Amino acid sequence: MTTIERTGELTAADLFRSRPLTRLQRLQRLLHRHPEISPLVVLLVACVAFSFANDRFLTPSNASLILQQVAIVGALAVGQTLIILTAGIDLSVGALMIFVSMVMGTLAGNVGLPGALALFIGLAVGALAGLVNGALVALVKLPPFITTLGTLSIFTALALLMSHGTSIQGKDLGSVLTFTATSMAVGPFQLTVGVLLMIAMYLGLGYVLNWTAWGRHVYAVGSDESAARLAGVRTDRVLLSVYVVAGLLVGLSAWVLIGRNNAATTSAAVDANLDSITAVVIGGTSLFGGRGRLTGTLIGALTVGVFRNGLSLARVDVLYQTLSIGVLIIAAVTLDQWIRRTGAQR
Repeated sequence: MTTIERTGELTAADLFRSRPLTRLQRLQRLLHRHPEISPLVVLLVACVAFSFANDRFLTPSNASLILQQVAIVGALAVGQTLIILTAGIDLSVGALMIFVSMVMGTLAGNVGLPGALALFIGLAVGALAGLVNGALVALVKLPPFITTLGTLSIFTALALLMSHGTSIQGKDLGSVLTFTATSMAVGPFQLTVGVLLMIAMYLGLGYVLNWTAWGRHVYAVGSDESAARLAGVRTDRVLLSVYVVAGLLVGLSAWVLIGRNNAATTSAAVDANLDSITAVVIGGTSLFGGRGRLTGTLIGALTVGVFRNGLSLARVDVLYQTLSIGVLIIAAVTLDQWIRRTGAQR
């Protein structure tokens, strides 16, 4: 092949890459770079619509209530986002959260350990459970879906065996474990420590994902594990650490759960597994891994909370509330598939 021919081929490729984009293609690429934009638009539109449906919707007291309702699923979704970024999924996070809450409650309420020690042991149990999940996925090479489906049943059974069908009330748990229920005024809003802890979890892990080498490795493993391995990333170690950190975050979510219910009980947050996945998917994180931000997950959790609260204020039947969340999930996954085609064409 002559130099002229090679130059001609390169010029043609350059012309193809520099071709003008349509408005739809520019929008597609914008959403690919910033997946949190679409759920933010949905959230804003929902807030405007529900404000017309009921005057109480935009009041500080109702906004505070939404944040308190979102705190549990929002906190749980932090760890779920981390796992989904690696192209995995964790069906056991809700069951693990309830199990850890029962560990904390039993140690403080029945055994009589100091609340701080019970909290520390509960966080350690969460991290250890994450280590088990991570070892099965990263080292034994089991599919995350099957692995966490199995541990879902294990953690559920352990929580029920530990509780003996009874709840441990807040008065028996001590001030440390119920501290996340403490309410404080932040401007016109009344927020709990649990809400502030959830926000701190987003800020802390968001910084780690965006500004550390470990965070870049998490995205690399989710985008293409084989390519990341060839680039020198210890993919097994990264996956293992992701599940351990997620387990620790679930432990913190269990602390929020105890404060929200003022009790350690197995009857709370029974839908938390699916709700956490819903928040992540609506928030724009790709189920195929490698793309998404914690900002989007928080927006997704708030969107679910706003829809449930707004529809409830509008006196819409709870079945239609569930239906609307299902429609949101399908729309979010459809949008993700459309956006991913941009990445494949780049």
